[in-house]
Amino acid sequence: MNNDLDRKQRFILIVEDEEDIVRLLTFHLEKEGFRTYSVGSGPAALDYALQNIPDLIILDIMLPEMDGLEVCRRLRSSPLTAVVPILILSARREELDKVLGLELGADDYMVKPFSIRELVARVRAMLRRLDQNRMSEEVTPELKPIRIGPIVLNPERYEVTVKNEQQALTHKEFILLQLLMANAGKVLTRETLLDKIWGYETGVDTRTVDVHIRSLRRKLEEDPSRPCYIETVRGVGYRFADR
Repeated sequence: MNNDLDRKQRFILIVEDEEDIVRLLTFHLEKEGFRTYSVGSGPAALDYALQNIPDLIILDIMLPEMDGLEVCRRLRSSPLTAVVPILILSARREELDKVLGLELGADDYMVKPFSIRELVARVRAMLRRLDQNRMSEEVTPELKPIRIGPIVLNPERYEVTVKNEQQALTHKEFILLQLLMANAGKVLTRETLLDKIWGYETGVDTRTVDVHIRSLRRKLEEDPSRPCYIETVRGVGYRFADR
């Protein structure tokens, strides 16, 4: 299949301990023109990913030695892999796993058994979204810090502080906050936020936006149950208060 994504052969790291699934993923992804490499444990995934930065990571939750959610958290905490797209795979169907995975910075989630055609489509969609984000950054002449009240977001340093104390945000939380603060005083619908940050094609829904908003409030607001900055506009979306 020839398209813009194939002009540069993309490298995908598969983190999965079930050999049948590894063979399935490897065969179909390489058939689509991707390069792949597979590891079967959490520590091996971290070691390899931090030394050989992939374009995308397919990450199983149930792994030996360290589960996939912890691997995801550590990948997101490293500047080397903070923005690498992560697609989580799991046999678990509990909603909690999905929420935790997305809060920890995963970009998408699929439950086993999955459609290999859908997985390949999501991989391509995630890579397109990454390319679009990079293009947007390239045409931005200057990334100035945004300061509203005690909250300061510094895009160049990839840093958020509240009352001069640095806050640990996932990549998705950071760009969500950046979008809200850059449009302070304006109401942004859930659909707009979903499209700008995740893209409709990734398979997540507007509840994902709500999950990330709750997480941001816990990190930024003095009383998350009575937010002063990230306001809910009922039935529409969210607004960052221009105070």
